[in-house]
Amino acid sequence: MASALRVLGIDPGLTRCGVGVVDVRPDRSAALVHVGVVRSGAELPVAERLALIARGLREVLATYRPDVVAVERVFAQQNRSTVMGTAQASGIALLLAAEHGLSAATHTPSEVKAAITGYGSADKRQVQTMVARVLRLDALPQPADAADALAIALCHGWRRDTPAGSTASGTLTPAQRAWADAEKKAARR
Repeated sequence: MASALRVLGIDPGLTRCGVGVVDVRPDRSAALVHVGVVRSGAELPVAERLALIARGLREVLATYRPDVVAVERVFAQQNRSTVMGTAQASGIALLLAAEHGLSAATHTPSEVKAAITGYGSADKRQVQTMVARVLRLDALPQPADAADALAIALCHGWRRDTPAGSTASGTLTPAQRAWADAEKKAARR
C-alpha cells in the first residue's frame, strides 16, 4: 500500500494563523497529526507579527515534517486591512515552504468547502462538522481557523493521484463532483 501524504494546511491570518497537519492515505482516509493556531497581537508592529507567524510555522515544519504545504488562497474582501494581513501571512507560509524544499499549493475557500462538504458555499459549522467526521474526532476542531487549516490540508491531500473529475474507481461522489465544478469555476477566473 502506498504511504500516507503528510500535508500541512495553513489558513493564513495576521492575528490567527490556523495550522493543521494530516496524513492522507491513497484511499482518501485521513488521520489528524496536529492542529493549532499561531497568534500575534494586534498591538505589535506588523514586522514583529510576521516574525511570530514565521517562527510558529517553522516550529510546525520542523516538528511534523510535512511532505507538502497547502495554503488558503487570498480572496477579495471588503476590509483592506484584513486582506493585507491575510496576504502577508500567506506570503510567509509560501516562502517557508520554498525554503524547506516543499511544494506548495493554494486553494480557494470555495474549492476547500466543496471538497470537504460537497457545497462550495458551506458555512463554518458545516466545514467543522465534516472535518471532525473525516478525521474521526470526538469534538469539532476549534477555533474555526484551525478547522479551516485541516480542511485545506484534506482538500489538498485528496487531490493526490486523483485529477479533477476522476477517482480511482472512475465515478465521482456528489462531494467530488461539487469539488470538480468549483475547480473549473476557479480556473476560469
